[in-house]
Amino acid sequence: CGSCGYELNLSSSSRNTTTIGSKYGKSIKRGIISFFSIDESRFTQVDEFQCVPYFSRHSWGLFRHRTKLLCRECGNHIGNAYDEKTSGYPLVLDKSNSSPCNEVSSHRKYDVRIRALQPSSAQELGTPHFM
Repeated sequence: CGSCGYELNLSSSSRNTTTIGSKYGKSIKRGIISFFSIDESRFTQVDEFQCVPYFSRHSWGLFRHRTKLLCRECGNHIGNAYDEKTSGYPLVLDKSNSSPCNEVSSHRKYDVRIRALQPSSAQELGTPHFM
């Protein structure tokens, strides 16, 4: 944690690298690093329910659920977790795929604020970790 130094166990090997590309610069400018997985035991999680329009790559709606990630030690706001659902129904059907699949899959995405972190000095782990 950037405020109290509590070890958050965030590993760069768990980063969401699909955001690296054209949107990576925007993400970094906003001060966000995205992860596929985190050690949830290191965080206090507070559920929020928002009633605002939102649009994402795979979904849109009027209500959005997110979970605030707070440092378990000092309560500093570290980031947010989102349950992202992906559907087999594309927004536009092309002629080659006229029968979409009915499956909906869900995965959790963790967006962590860069300024809420401080790099760890743990060299023995081999991969960079953040506190």
